Amino acid sequence: MAKSHIEWTEQTWNPTTGCDKVSQGCKFCYAEVFAKRLQSMGVKKYENGFELTLHPEALNLPRRWKPSIIFVNSMSDLFHEKIPLEYIQQVFKVMNECPQHQFQVLTKRAELLEEYAPALKWTSNIWMGVSVENQDMVFRIQHLKRTPAKVKFLSLEPLLGPLTNLDLQGIDWVIVGGESGKNARRMEESWVLDIKHQCESANVPFFFKQWGGKNKKRNGRKLNGRIYDQMPAIIRKTEPMLF
Repeated sequence: MAKSHIEWTEQTWNPTTGCDKVSQGCKFCYAEVFAKRLQSMGVKKYENGFELTLHPEALNLPRRWKPSIIFVNSMSDLFHEKIPLEYIQQVFKVMNECPQHQFQVLTKRAELLEEYAPALKWTSNIWMGVSVENQDMVFRIQHLKRTPAKVKFLSLEPLLGPLTNLDLQGIDWVIVGGESGKNARRMEESWVLDIKHQCESANVPFFFKQWGGKNKKRNGRKLNGRIYDQMPAIIRKTEPMLF
């Protein structure tokens, strides 16, 4: 099992690896750094580094795992333009046939997500999200809303600026987090608090992942002296999250 240290999931599953930068949120991509490190260590799966690579041998892994919350493609983007629709359909088929799991899919390619959505089977255990790092990327939310996904969520990470007047109608979950690493860009507390208030007003679960920075462990994930780790109500169908 590929256990995850990401605060809002339990496992990761990467039927593809590698990606390309599409917006400011990608500038210091953690997955790119990690992939190149694994490549230098001689890990076969990452012999192509961060070049987009399909891994059909990994497709059936979730069928052998105990019930879990699984982040799909933590090292890639399932809706990358170079991934054939037929391959995405194979990934969805596995998710459709594994109702014991909750699958979390996250993309920055919201336009392609909407285009492909009618050709995919959206069972209730598939959570679909888009990344929105600043006001310029808010348009991704509308593309997400026009999909048949039963659970829709936003990952506002790395949060690079204020996000005001978000349209949260039909959104089931919001994650907020600061950038981490040696080149981390600063996230203002006021930005986070405003999003939290918007979520409260819209009755949307709010999850604060981290402050980030050069030492994300030291900076922690407390906001106003407490941990905010709300999840969609559907989470109750699985085993409790462990933090």
